[in-house]
Amino acid sequence: MKKVLVVYYTQTGQQKEILDNLLAPLAEDPGVELSFHRIRPVADYPFPWGSFSFFDAFPESFLQIPCALEPIDQQILQEDYDLIVLGYQVWYLSPSIPFNSFLKSDEAKVLLSGKPVVTVINCRNMWVMAQEKVKKALYELHANHVGNVALVDRHLNHISVITIVHWMMKGRKDSYLGLFPKPGVSERDIHESRKFGASLLPHLRSSDYTTLQSEWVEQGAVRIKPVLVFTDKRANSMFAKWAKLIRSKGLPQAESRKPWLKAFNYYLLFAIWVLAPIVTLLFLILHLPFLSLVRKETKYYQSVQFKKPR
Repeated sequence: MKKVLVVYYTQTGQQKEILDNLLAPLAEDPGVELSFHRIRPVADYPFPWGSFSFFDAFPESFLQIPCALEPIDQQILQEDYDLIVLGYQVWYLSPSIPFNSFLKSDEAKVLLSGKPVVTVINCRNMWVMAQEKVKKALYELHANHVGNVALVDRHLNHISVITIVHWMMKGRKDSYLGLFPKPGVSERDIHESRKFGASLLPHLRSSDYTTLQSEWVEQGAVRIKPVLVFTDKRANSMFAKWAKLIRSKGLPQAESRKPWLKAFNYYLLFAIWVLAPIVTLLFLILHLPFLSLVRKETKYYQSVQFKKPR
């Protein structure tokens, strides 16, 4: 009997839906036992979000400052699992606060050290730099990162900005104004994710994950858009400055940082609607001489390799 633990956080339920579909071939196999643990913050984040709470989560999210979590059941901590599956979302170009808090916990050390780990990402479109932060955490936990799947909203960047705000602030995964597409990962992509589970199953049985990620890449589990990677890197640089500034003005929910959060809100609107198109244009103009480097980076970000700190 192969024992698999699935650790995840979700607000909307989409992450659990993705995991249920992706892991369906494992759940249907009598030789596999699936266990689930939903990460639960002691003080959970609201859904739908309010405007202040949404932006107030930014500094701690980007700076990867953990929050308190409900403890994991001792029965889970004492089990010897053959595979760990981690499901997470991206908040402000970093893993969500609840998921990051799990990675920084003593419980994660117990569960992940020496174990094969698969990550399943569910986000709007930019996830590459967040995944690098997760890779670093897994490396420090001595986990064996063997596979990654990233499911994203495939609509145009500015379309998905509008639809995701509607979903996050209103709590409804429907068509905004009856004109825009539904937000989030498409139902088709969610349903078809079971093919990744079908590919995972023989590797689980044999305990050999050597070729898993290359198979998943061929199946479309990880699609890299170099222009989004370019944008992600530059946005990380700016977010670092804003996050440190706002954090210096006070702790979460402090009145003293409200004006700075409002300023960041305006900056974010400017960055999305003005700077992002300029960055995209610059990339399209300047990337051709560096095409070999772009291809090399794309191959790296599709993989589960981690560039170890020197």
